[in-house]
Amino acid sequence: MELHEWAKSILEADTLEGKLAHPGELTDDEPGPPLVFKEPVRPSGMGFSWRTREEKLPPFQEHHDPDKRAICLHRFAGHELLAVEIMAFTLLAFPDAPKYFRKGLANTLYEEQGHVRLYMDAMEKLGIRFGDLPLYRHFWNHTPQITSPLHYISMMSLTFEMANLDFAPMYGKSFLHHGDENSAQLMATILKDEISHVSFGWNWLKKLKNPNANEWDAWESTLSTTLLTPKRAKGFVLHEAHRGKAGIPQEWINKLKSFCEKKAC
Repeated sequence: MELHEWAKSILEADTLEGKLAHPGELTDDEPGPPLVFKEPVRPSGMGFSWRTREEKLPPFQEHHDPDKRAICLHRFAGHELLAVEIMAFTLLAFPDAPKYFRKGLANTLYEEQGHVRLYMDAMEKLGIRFGDLPLYRHFWNHTPQITSPLHYISMMSLTFEMANLDFAPMYGKSFLHHGDENSAQLMATILKDEISHVSFGWNWLKKLKNPNANEWDAWESTLSTTLLTPKRAKGFVLHEAHRGKAGIPQEWINKLKSFCEKKAC
């Protein structure tokens, strides 16, 4: 199957099975013209809801309650499904992107599909199914500002996925503290893959940026056009070692720390 056909089938799928399907063998010989989706088709009962202030993630002190942990896993699964769709969006919107970028992005998309399945299994062990709780637009709010592969890299790989280098181990530690080894191991798997995804973004940032700009300035200036700031690239605690494993240099990490200290984020 051609890469663009697979991406389009994901965005047009009205079943969860369709969202998570993979043809096995993919080619990219005919990427086609640019195709921009305003929003994806969603399975029945899994459309976007408006989030109220009361619908925050349960705080860590409530993770002793398996129902609260299930809520966390459901929200995280929603993020993974959004990532699947945003990656499909990017493959369709930028058919002229470098071939190896598109191939790497397709591999990342496939891993994100696997993450959704892992969360689904973990949720079911805690008594809920994917779609039982509201799902939100989140990443899709920013798609009008994704006008190049560099915008995708800045927003997804080096911001939302980078933040997960902090959130995944934090939630994993909390789940383990409350005796949920299965969910803790899941978060460890997510962390390992996210390190790889951030590394993909970092390598392509260096290739796609203006050669006259340094990596931080290229990222921050591109990120600002997606209505985001660097503070979204970290959790409550910044895990430097995980960024180091992804190839992020210490100078860049220090700038992120400095930015957040100045902005009190």
